[in-house]
Amino acid sequence: MTDAPAETGLEFLRAIIEGRRPQPPISAVLDFELVAAEPGEATFEGMPGEQFYNPMNTVHGGYMATLLDSALGSAVMTRMPAGTAYTTAQLSVNLLRPVLADTGKLRAVGRAIHVGRTIATAEAHLIGIADGKLYAHATTTCAVFPVRL
Repeated sequence: MTDAPAETGLEFLRAIIEGRRPQPPISAVLDFELVAAEPGEATFEGMPGEQFYNPMNTVHGGYMATLLDSALGSAVMTRMPAGTAYTTAQLSVNLLRPVLADTGKLRAVGRAIHVGRTIATAEAHLIGIADGKLYAHATTTCAVFPVRL
């Protein structure tokens, strides 16, 4: 076992935003990225397209859920001290309206509600950047644990 990383969660996320660390691989697959991180808050932006359509010719709900889950978890991560990690234990998503390829870029803003030694909670909203409409909202419960390398 080696020493746990010296970087806090917020420092790690800011390194991604500043390009000193790469965006996570899923970002390239789903065309979204982390664009902001402050204590207790994280923002992702994504571009839905026809490649994410379901059989009903709307963007699959899993796309929105993944964007929200990323914002939720990262909001929690901004509050993680060095040597601490988290994982999603529960995710609840409310999809309010369909997303289409011409909806335009979406912004998911996550905010940590509670971050304790073993449990953290957060909430997030998914907003259309062009129209300002709320497309979905979500909550999460995360398990918090020490990093073991």
